Amino acid sequence: MGARGADTSRRRVRGVPPGGEGGTALARIALLALSACILVPLVAAGLRSVLWASIGIAGLALAAVGVWWALARTGVARIIGTALSVATPLTVLALYAAAGLLGPALLSSGLLVLAVVAARWALAPAHHPHEEVAGAPRHPWVLLNRRSGGGKVDRFHLVDKARAAGCRVHVLDPGQDVTALARQAVADGADLLGVAGGEGTQALVADVAAHYDVPFAVVPAGTRNHFALDLGLDRDDPVAALEALTNGVELRVDLAYAAHRVFVNNASFGTYATVVSDPAYRDAKARTVLQTLPGLLTGDSAPALRMTANGRHIAGLQALLVSNNPYGRAVDVSHPGRRGRLDTGLLGVACVRVASTAEAVRLASRPRSGGLVRLTADEVLVEAGTATVPAGIDGEYVDLPCPVVCRSAPGALRVRVPRHRPGRSRSPAPTADWPRVARLALRRPVGGNEMEIHP
Repeated sequence: MGARGADTSRRRVRGVPPGGEGGTALARIALLALSACILVPLVAAGLRSVLWASIGIAGLALAAVGVWWALARTGVARIIGTALSVATPLTVLALYAAAGLLGPALLSSGLLVLAVVAARWALAPAHHPHEEVAGAPRHPWVLLNRRSGGGKVDRFHLVDKARAAGCRVHVLDPGQDVTALARQAVADGADLLGVAGGEGTQALVADVAAHYDVPFAVVPAGTRNHFALDLGLDRDDPVAALEALTNGVELRVDLAYAAHRVFVNNASFGTYATVVSDPAYRDAKARTVLQTLPGLLTGDSAPALRMTANGRHIAGLQALLVSNNPYGRAVDVSHPGRRGRLDTGLLGVACVRVASTAEAVRLASRPRSGGLVRLTADEVLVEAGTATVPAGIDGEYVDLPCPVVCRSAPGALRVRVPRHRPGRSRSPAPTADWPRVARLALRRPVGGNEMEIHP
């Protein structure tokens, strides 16, 4: 189905190498900020700064203990954990303030954040996917879901706007089969399939569009619209997406599958998927999470997930997220939860294995300790030791038969987007590679013109 000859064996993707005046300047800023974040406490406290740094690390460890107890325990232990997670940071800040070091500590922390962000942007290759000028479709069809996004379809008058743009419009009724509707639209002559709705609906229509190799258009009328955001669309102006019909360009992007289920964003397994499967979750999210997490993290109901990717086997996982192309890291304050590319032909994988207080402390103090694993692969095998495993597919709960094979379909989807869209950006670098940053700051070569997608 749908890839139309795309190369499924890709491991390298083309990108523009870092460098140039902008990259060099950012690399120098990163090194200066990193040096300054070390010098500030040394100047303020001399050798005592080592002691105060140790106090900060110990406070972080105690706060991690408190957070773990608050999530994984009940009763008195949860109360103590909550108090500890709040009181420990405040106590450390109070100690710094009493010693006259609060200002230097905050300044040093800010400089460290600046250094990491500047380093990652210095190494980020400027990338824009190949765009082809697209003629206006003759028979576009758009599915509108009035229930998505708190009523965006009606609030932005999308039914009338889509018809004025020449679309044949179908307003989704409860219980209707989205896939069947999209297939029928193609059979009736539609040469473009569009969706104004949530990502679950988008994925189903996108799967049909890929199967028949017809263009697909997204009108961001859902609640979060992550796929639309990563395509560069304005989530606050869904009407602007209709410009793709008259002044559009076409991109090739990837789709992903968990067993037979298609997704455009991610598939989650384990703790999160089990929580959202609880019937009480929709009406009382916070209370349901607090009630169910202890059993899911340390109790009899804790998921025992196993993951295999790139020949690597990891067992004892509580949570596993597989994304259609890798997400930027959580500390990427410029694009949190964003995907710099949708055409790498790879899945992003993030999995968590924290089953005790000691492991929670290790994860807080050493993110590379093994409690959090990130990698990329074109195929991921998920096992749970049961006949089925709960999964959240683009936010919708399903039960999938085990084992579950997640795979990427590179270049499977032709996406029609407006020529002018606000969110086009360059790809975030996977990590702050300080030797590469130093070479770039000194204007030395940092590598070839290919970007490897690796952990």
